[in-house]
Amino acid sequence: MTDTPTPESLATDLCDLLDIEEIDTDLYRGKRGKDGYGRVFGGQVIAQALQAAQRSTDAPKIAHSLHAYFMRPGNEDFPILYRVVRDFEGKSFATRRVIAMQKGQPILNMACSLQIPEQGLHHQDTMPDVPGPDDLKTDTALRAEMVDRIPERFRRNFLKARPIEIRPVSPRAWLNPVKTEPRQQTWFRIAAPIGDDPALHRAILAYASDMALLGTGTLPHGVNWMTHNLQTASLDHSIWLHEDFRADEWLLYACDSPWAGHARSFNRGQIYAQDGRLVASVAQEGLMRLRE
Repeated sequence: MTDTPTPESLATDLCDLLDIEEIDTDLYRGKRGKDGYGRVFGGQVIAQALQAAQRSTDAPKIAHSLHAYFMRPGNEDFPILYRVVRDFEGKSFATRRVIAMQKGQPILNMACSLQIPEQGLHHQDTMPDVPGPDDLKTDTALRAEMVDRIPERFRRNFLKARPIEIRPVSPRAWLNPVKTEPRQQTWFRIAAPIGDDPALHRAILAYASDMALLGTGTLPHGVNWMTHNLQTASLDHSIWLHEDFRADEWLLYACDSPWAGHARSFNRGQIYAQDGRLVASVAQEGLMRLRE
């Protein structure tokens, strides 16, 4: 029996995972994850690719948007190489292309834009009125409450310790899903305080943005991967970074899914700081195939 990892060790492991290695000019190597499930989490690839784009650009330009396409699933048995192409370097903006490679094949293509900070006209959507994180149970606690009813083949993945602490506003009905509107809100943060590197905080948000989003599209159909033969995978992923934030402080992820069809689901997310600022927006189309 292994000891349960501490929040501090989980946070340290995630920061280490996102600390990519420069092996040549505009060529980086991403470390392997430790989940042991074979397939690389899409948020890891996005976050490492963002780090590659950020490290190829001198301050003060900072990332404000990225658009990525997943082409092949990543394999945990091998590191991922990230090739950066410097498409544009202007006075105010810079554009980078990042190609993530494994075993000689691309698994993700990403375009990233970076900008020198400046002031301008401002407006934003209002943060949803939901209970705060201190009034909600953690996702870990909610899962532990139903462990005896989870099929044995799902328990390891269902109960694994995660570096991102999650507190859902409306917990999902994993065992008896019912059809609900395609909306959900979730508070999240990295499991323990980290340093002050804003590029790392952006990478952690990118990592976490691939959690909960795709599942929003399953809600109106009353299905999930535990109760149905459901195949899901991220097809693309876009993030717009609006304001400064800390990933070790609570962020609210408000997601909705306005459309699904043709074995695809379109999902959107808005990420708010606890003080009500809209700090990021996310959009993703994913595979949502219900097999016979």
